[in-house]
Amino acid sequence: MNATLREKNLVATTKTLDKSGDRVRDMFAQIAPRYDLMNHVLSLNIDKRWRSKTLKLLDLTPGVPVLDVCTGTGDLALAIARELGPTVEVVGTDFCAPMLDIARTKQAKTLPGFDNLQFIEADTQDLPFPDNHFQCVSVAFGLRNVADTMVGLGEMIRVAQPNGKIAVLEFSKPRMFGLRQLYNAYFLHVLPRIGQAMARNDRSAYEYLPQSVQQFPCGEELVATMRSAGLADVTMLPMTLGVVTLYVGTKRAS
Repeated sequence: MNATLREKNLVATTKTLDKSGDRVRDMFAQIAPRYDLMNHVLSLNIDKRWRSKTLKLLDLTPGVPVLDVCTGTGDLALAIARELGPTVEVVGTDFCAPMLDIARTKQAKTLPGFDNLQFIEADTQDLPFPDNHFQCVSVAFGLRNVADTMVGLGEMIRVAQPNGKIAVLEFSKPRMFGLRQLYNAYFLHVLPRIGQAMARNDRSAYEYLPQSVQQFPCGEELVATMRSAGLADVTMLPMTLGVVTLYVGTKRAS
């Protein structure tokens, strides 16, 4: 089977992907205890560099609240709080309670005394915050798991301040010939086997991951989606030869 046919077959498998809230919540609850270890192993530890670069590029203002949605075990929210200091309101939300339990444990160990950092159970499609509150609303490797992307983006925009930033860090599809084929082979064949061996879940999580990445828009398509949601000045910055991309848009002042 040639590479083009393999890619077509992979795309075909994403057409019936189940992103219902209960399914995704239960799936991540299963893998929560080893989620961090698997992320670091499967990304060759580069995921830490991606978050660090994202934080640097956002250039956040001290003293102004920040929200990280689909926060998982809280890595980006913890990094933001560490950057801004203990007096700044930083909130991480996720609808999977076991993931948040791990985030709170990491907070207690690494940032004791950061009482203005909170982890709250909430669905990105229905955020429990007032309009126009946060200077930045971020999401790292989670927007593709929201059942309705436009509803999720709409809520992120709603709670952001006028001229505030919406930042999306997400896997993308490398376009370089050779790397694209290697990337697809890794996601389709290698990652599910390693993930299953480490997590020992019902196999759904690391079969879901490559499907969700292949289905979710990336590059100019995601830029267009963010513009359609109402964001202005949307830019994208590929990292690691296009394996992931940071997208940043601005909430219109009006």
